[in-house]
Amino acid sequence: MTEKAVQDYYPDDIAICYGCGRLNEHGLQIKTYWEGDESVCRFKPRPYHTAFPGCAYGGLVASLIDCHATGTAASAKHFEEGKTLGSDPLERFVTVSLHIDFLAPTPVDKTLELRGRVVESKGRKMIISVTLSAGDKIRARGEVVAVQMPEDFFTINE
Repeated sequence: MTEKAVQDYYPDDIAICYGCGRLNEHGLQIKTYWEGDESVCRFKPRPYHTAFPGCAYGGLVASLIDCHATGTAASAKHFEEGKTLGSDPLERFVTVSLHIDFLAPTPVDKTLELRGRVVESKGRKMIISVTLSAGDKIRARGEVVAVQMPEDFFTINE
């Protein structure tokens, strides 16, 4: 794809997330795009993402759903405010709650497709529903409650 992904619009100082940070050379560097009213991410696991022979590690599935959902929330909020990607800085969302239902083993040798939808948008909070499929089968479903990153987020431990 030639278009930029949602994560390509994250400010450099917060583009280091293991799951979605474009500046984290050791991370997953997932990419979220929009197709109509759904966000889409395609990810090809590596052999080291294995839990059992042929099966992807559940933590990978959770990370993919989590980061795809927060990217979906950030961009959906941006669109809701009448903005286009690249017009203003994209505000990051952080996860408040992550719920995953593992429905079937996730193969490590296939491209995974994640599809996200906004379930609720209320102020700084978004609820995002995500499915993760391989082939024609849904392997996991997730729901993420995400909030816009508070301005004092990095001073919490001070």
